[in-house]
Amino acid sequence: MRWLLLGAVLALLLLFPNLLTVIAAVAAGILAKPLLVGLGLGLVLRPHLPRLRRWAR
Repeated sequence: MRWLLLGAVLALLLLFPNLLTVIAAVAAGILAKPLLVGLGLGLVLRPHLPRLRRWAR
């Protein structure tokens, strides 16, 4: 599945050369906003973080 997606992206880049410029501009715009980067990292890393347990009373 990963190879199919990679092939589709490469095919689109070959068909539309300006698409790479648009993708780079969108990525730069998103990375320029620290809040979006932090939220994205939180969504990606949340399943891998250990759960904190409540303190026993």
